[in-house]
Amino acid sequence: MLEISSLNPSQRQAVRTHQGPLLVLAGAGTGKTRVITYRMADLISTGVEATRILSVTFTNKAAREMLERTTHLLGRSLKKRPVISTFHSWCVGILRQEIEALGYPKQFVIYDRGDQESAARKALQVLKMTDTALKPGDLLAQISRWKMQGLPPDVAQEVADSDQEQLAGMAYRRYQLSLKASGAVDFDDLLFLTWQLFKNHPEALARQQERFDFVQIDEYQDTNELQFRLVESIVRRHHNLCVVGDDDQSIYGWRGAEVKHILGFQQSYPAAKIVRLEDNYRCTAPIIQLANQLVSHNRGRHEKTLIAHKEGPGATFREYPDEQAEAEGVVRDISYLIHQLNVKPCDIAILFRTNEQPRIFEHELRRKQIHYRLVGGQSFFDRKEIKDLQAYLKVLVNPKDDLSLLRIINVPPRGIGDATCERLLARAVKEKRRFWDVIPDAAQAGEITTKALNNLRQFEQQLAGVREKFKNPSVKLSENFTHLVEAIGYSREIERTYKNTEQQEMRNLILGEFTNAIAQYENQAKSPSLTEYLDEISLGGSDFAAPERPDENAITLMTLHSAKGLEFSRVYLVGLEEGILPHKRSVDEEFEKPSSIEEERRLCYVGITRAKDHLTITRPQSRIKWGKKRETKPSRFLKEMITAIESRMVVEGGHPTSAARPPLRSGGTTSQPGGNR
Repeated sequence: MLEISSLNPSQRQAVRTHQGPLLVLAGAGTGKTRVITYRMADLISTGVEATRILSVTFTNKAAREMLERTTHLLGRSLKKRPVISTFHSWCVGILRQEIEALGYPKQFVIYDRGDQESAARKALQVLKMTDTALKPGDLLAQISRWKMQGLPPDVAQEVADSDQEQLAGMAYRRYQLSLKASGAVDFDDLLFLTWQLFKNHPEALARQQERFDFVQIDEYQDTNELQFRLVESIVRRHHNLCVVGDDDQSIYGWRGAEVKHILGFQQSYPAAKIVRLEDNYRCTAPIIQLANQLVSHNRGRHEKTLIAHKEGPGATFREYPDEQAEAEGVVRDISYLIHQLNVKPCDIAILFRTNEQPRIFEHELRRKQIHYRLVGGQSFFDRKEIKDLQAYLKVLVNPKDDLSLLRIINVPPRGIGDATCERLLARAVKEKRRFWDVIPDAAQAGEITTKALNNLRQFEQQLAGVREKFKNPSVKLSENFTHLVEAIGYSREIERTYKNTEQQEMRNLILGEFTNAIAQYENQAKSPSLTEYLDEISLGGSDFAAPERPDENAITLMTLHSAKGLEFSRVYLVGLEEGILPHKRSVDEEFEKPSSIEEERRLCYVGITRAKDHLTITRPQSRIKWGKKRETKPSRFLKEMITAIESRMVVEGGHPTSAARPPLRSGGTTSQPGGNR
């Protein structure tokens, strides 16, 4: 049996509970990942075959970390590996085996956001709907909501309760038919179609149920309705389900996550055992005191109180006259830490609620020549060059993917104009046939010129030749990709498009990064294939191309939603005012939907518990809105945190109390609950 003496009593209890439903309430910084990996290792050490264990999480990074830790614990004795993946990766694996039962090809492609918007626009055009009636983005948001509730197009139209939803229901049907005809699925389909498979094909569900004897779900508070149903289906046979999470960190309600799943776990599984992990090893005691005090104001939660195992500095509250002074004060503080106290920039983060907030902080950081990285900028896979070449790869895998074909048919230019494509596409839509299949009839009807026809045939032959090369198992994918780039003359296209030499070099470097990404995938995969690689980049592109590597010389700017799961030695939580945190949308709807304020409070709690050693919370007393300076109202969360420790608050009046803190801007005030302990 695995040695677990290094675990605390609650952790040991969770690790050693194998049979039946188990809820592990893991507060921030309490060793959640450690418990999950030790539990898998413990199951294997007691004789459970590794491949009979399924552990599902929400990010590829978390899945890799679990596998690495489990392998480290068991060492060479681990001959086979447990199945550790994200929800979407798990569902892709199921669909690759079973999707033909739903009328899709086994070699389906996964559409990214750009592909989805094109398909949505096409569906709206076919129905002759204008952007004023329904925008493609709004349609996709509604389709996503329906899919996450498990509603197919016919049912969605039945439950639609407004004229716009009725229009969206009609477009949803057309959108879904278009994807299916192209042998494609979108990101939500990975879950939605797996659920349809389980519901309508019991034999497929039975095959998946037979695969696993033990199932673990990480970050259970983030599950949506469809994920809840998938999990319930897969464990129905044995109920050996362990879910790990923290209802106090449920912050993704806007994308369908439902905190009720973790709050109602015992109602779903009456025999469930509950283990609470409350020993926090990340944050200092004053920071934990603030976090506990804040989140205790939420009514809908499991009772638990974090216990700090670190002593250290308290949290600092600072007020500034306006948002400019706030940015100047925070950046001046950071400059002092870096240049006078030799604090590593990578240990510092500025966290904010909205995407508009960082602009003024970026300006100040540039003025002070402090290097930073803004998390959430343009994705590597959103660049034009990558989307073009990814479309080529999709067409090589799935010749039925007309959407990807139309993106690349004249990139680089090959004499196939927009007018030709529009006529062929119109005929294909009308006759419900593939783009390539209508070419002979269109040529015979005189709808395309002889020159265009010859160019189309040459392109089709070129694709067929490259496709054959990719089928050769003795040649590396990265080599075939290089051949593809050369065959289509994409480097010449870069030279044609960008006249500036620096731009050309940068774009060619991007091509090199894509090649490196494919090579990296090949080195990690057991049986590399183009289909699997496209799955990988669709499910988590940043893992396989141009990842944002930690930069020791850069501080981090990110939203609170992006910060979940991370930790920094020093955190600046900025903009604590009504309308920002909590967000105006939640403030406006709090009487109709009180849960929205509770989620904002959880978001603030997440921000606080990202700080390991030092936390500074700031707010401006005024902010410019619509060109006019307006007074701000302090966030209600400030009052909720300070209530329990008012007697220990010190108003510093703008004067530093230690060498570690530079002078504040004139007029700023600092209050420091907890102090140094």
